Amino acid sequence: MIVALIDSGLGMLPTSAWLRKLRPELDLILALDPDGAPWGPKPEQWVIDRVLATAQRCLDRGAEVIVLPCNTASVTALDHVREFVGPAVPVVGTVPAIKPAAAACPSVAVWATAATTASRYQADLIEKFGNGSSVVGVACHGLAEAIDRGERDAATAAIASAVERTPDDVGGVVLGCTHYPLMADEIAAQLPAGVRLFDSAEAVAAQTLRRIDALNRPSAGEGTVEVFLSGRPGRLPASAEAFPAGQLLSAGRSQPS
Repeated sequence: MIVALIDSGLGMLPTSAWLRKLRPELDLILALDPDGAPWGPKPEQWVIDRVLATAQRCLDRGAEVIVLPCNTASVTALDHVREFVGPAVPVVGTVPAIKPAAAACPSVAVWATAATTASRYQADLIEKFGNGSSVVGVACHGLAEAIDRGERDAATAAIASAVERTPDDVGGVVLGCTHYPLMADEIAAQLPAGVRLFDSAEAVAAQTLRRIDALNRPSAGEGTVEVFLSGRPGRLPASAEAFPAGQLLSAGRSQPS
């Protein structure tokens, strides 16, 4: 069973690492797009075309399941990918964990990129899943970009800025960008004691495994990790090594291209 994960940068690492931990025998395709990153500010049709082209390359390499561990890709292209690949290929998207956070905490902050924080999409999610809680958006300027570069000091500074702009009474913080869980320990260390973090990486991995099991096909593989960088065979960027998830995936057996 080959599972392809598609994202512009390192935001795919948390979900990929959960898949590696839960089913180490799965073969993974990690399709990054350094030439086009970041996707967030790009026009909608550009993102759709980029994701569909990447999905086709993954299918050509034998992918049987496609995961979009990226909020931009999920919001913009998820339905298009499902239509493109047809019902035989499961496609799993990502939604920020606002619902479980609001169910558990009366006051919640959603940390996300500036574009997502200002989006109608996030406002709709808060309205739909806010559950009567006080939910506020906090734009984390530069955090995803620092993580993609593997610059932990710059990421730590961006976290400090976000903490300063997070209300004091917040009981839960939603990591609304898939990059942010890579710095979860530092985020938790800077927030007041007792503030809970919520992210969707484990849930997305679990849903992927449920979809795999529902196929009723042999799913055992060799635990290979195949990396593509804007369509070119390659390796995970050196910046991935700054994070345990990147180290785990880099240690996986590479598949010859």
